[in-house]
Amino acid sequence: MITFIINPISGGVHPEVARARAELASAIVDRHGDPAEVFVTERAGHARELTKAALARGARLVMAWGGDGTINEVASTLAFGEVPLGIVPAGSGNGLARQLGISATPADAIRRAISAEPRAIDVGEAGDRMFVNLAGIGFDAYIASLFNEQGARRGFRNYVKLSLRALLSYVPESYTITPDGAGPTRVRAVMITVANSPEFGNGAIIAPGARVDDGLLDLVVLEERSRLRTITHLPKLFRGTVDRAPGYSSRRIARAMIGSDRPIMYHVDGEPVSGGTSLRIRVHPGALYVAV
Repeated sequence: MITFIINPISGGVHPEVARARAELASAIVDRHGDPAEVFVTERAGHARELTKAALARGARLVMAWGGDGTINEVASTLAFGEVPLGIVPAGSGNGLARQLGISATPADAIRRAISAEPRAIDVGEAGDRMFVNLAGIGFDAYIASLFNEQGARRGFRNYVKLSLRALLSYVPESYTITPDGAGPTRVRAVMITVANSPEFGNGAIIAPGARVDDGLLDLVVLEERSRLRTITHLPKLFRGTVDRAPGYSSRRIARAMIGSDRPIMYHVDGEPVSGGTSLRIRVHPGALYVAV
């Protein structure tokens, strides 16, 4: 049995699109000869519940049709098990899907996932939350929280507009970073990104060397030299050359501790989380099977 979990509004589309997505998924799976079940999420956290129920019913593949948040909920529930995750990318960025080579055409993504030999990828953990693409502290977490507070529609243009406005007033915090086996380092950072894959989404590469299956995470720090320099060098994200920006540093880690004098706001795969004054980071090598 193949289970589809569809976010009806991912990618900024109208909720009625969910019916067309469900009909397409069912038709393709029926032609393949597998039994299929299709569910549509109704709230945050619903995808987790649906995934747990699908596992209890014996699903052999769970397909997440949506953006980073939907994929995170399904993947976090499937992690450490044998049932693979399939992805139909329908978010505003689709960073992980792009890096895994998943087709942006839903029918192609479904057909390939159904017949794929699953491969194992790593899963990151920040605090008590799992992530499969990226976790972050600082400016990107701040933007994620603004989207939630304002109820803004996701999308690349809205992200750029909100980010440019926020850059004028955002004040970087100071953090102490202690990678496993190394001494602490104090930084004043615009962003601290923990990357399982290289890309935020829309081609914005924050960790050019990151790989989803190397058993490590890339810990990227972008320190503030000046606000003008920060704004000037942001386009390098889309050229794949952000590692040449002043204040950029990266190292591969299995574990790290990040501390601050104030409670840390962070995000996991774009979903904001309010934490304490310290945040534990670690990797779980090969913890998730993905049908790609």
